[in-house]
Amino acid sequence: MITILSRLFIKEAPDTTNPSVRRAYGMLCSFVGIFFNILLFASKYIAGTITGSIAITADAFNNLSDAGSSIITLVGFHFSGKKPDANHPFGHGRFEYICGFAVSAVIMVMGVELIRSSIEKIIHPSPIHASNLSVIILIISICIKLYMYLYNRVIATRINSAAMKATATDSLSDSITTTVVLASISISHFTTLPIDGWCGIAVGLFILYAGYSSARETLSPLLGNPADPELVANIEQIVFSHKVIIGIHDLIVHDYGPGRLIISLHGEVSGNGDIYEIHDAIDHIEKELDEKLGCQSCLHMDPIATDDKLVEQMRTTLDANIQSIDSRITIHDFRIVKGPTHTNLIFDAVIPFDLPWDDDEAKERIDQLVHTLWSNCYTVITIDKSYI
Repeated sequence: MITILSRLFIKEAPDTTNPSVRRAYGMLCSFVGIFFNILLFASKYIAGTITGSIAITADAFNNLSDAGSSIITLVGFHFSGKKPDANHPFGHGRFEYICGFAVSAVIMVMGVELIRSSIEKIIHPSPIHASNLSVIILIISICIKLYMYLYNRVIATRINSAAMKATATDSLSDSITTTVVLASISISHFTTLPIDGWCGIAVGLFILYAGYSSARETLSPLLGNPADPELVANIEQIVFSHKVIIGIHDLIVHDYGPGRLIISLHGEVSGNGDIYEIHDAIDHIEKELDEKLGCQSCLHMDPIATDDKLVEQMRTTLDANIQSIDSRITIHDFRIVKGPTHTNLIFDAVIPFDLPWDDDEAKERIDQLVHTLWSNCYTVITIDKSYI
């Protein structure tokens, strides 16, 4: 169905890198979700009224909240597709993450409400009158929700949408919820225990967990994720394909929403090269990154001594020995300044976030290492963190 509708209403549908195509996919899936969820709400509400099942009625209102979630997603795609302006020069792409979190919040609220209603059902049980109509409605609902999960997941992967992934998670949780409800009304024929209420609690807990997982996934980009390893590998492959680059460091990926990445990094180049030729090569690298990865890039060049054997020897020695402190520590921008009584070693050290030391303690440990290697050397250390 989605494939047919996309061919009818989305121009250049295969080009999902196009922001307008991506936006159209999101809005189309949202409209379809609103239609299905309102249909399911009406059907389940009737079935819940007929059977007197709190679980079916709660499941019906869960579908109504899903319709509201689809509206939130629709609004999210509308605003996230707006072009940059003076107040938002990096665009509005993060609005999609906000809407994804809003969908997750709605999921968790429904989980809490379902648990509350189920507890009341356990305390004050009432008979359930199952009918063939209610069973058929629930089976059809499960099939529809599984279909919604599949198309939302496929489109979410195709357009890389956090909000669509949250919607897909919600659809899967709904299908499991309805399956449990169907099981509860079937079991109620063989027992007088308040199985309906207990199943409602189980479903509510599952919905809470699904909402929490989805919220964590949509909040992470807003708070700042480390760069995707595959993206980092692609960046390194492109940059190192140019012989002018000796090494790279301080790579940071700034995420302003799907399709809105800004990359900044430092590239080490020979200090003896022609600055105009190196600058021209840097421009080519930035252009290649932009074209191949669909981003904006800024590459800062760091000149290093490549023909000073002493500098190279001391850097190699320190690089090898610093592994004794922690194998993940790296150094860059290494240079030396000789004096009549001592030599200054100036460099940056990149340490992982999870080391149990503050910056001063890290400097002290590295300084002690340097003194064991060269007693007449003083250190000037800048502590960096890795953002990948």
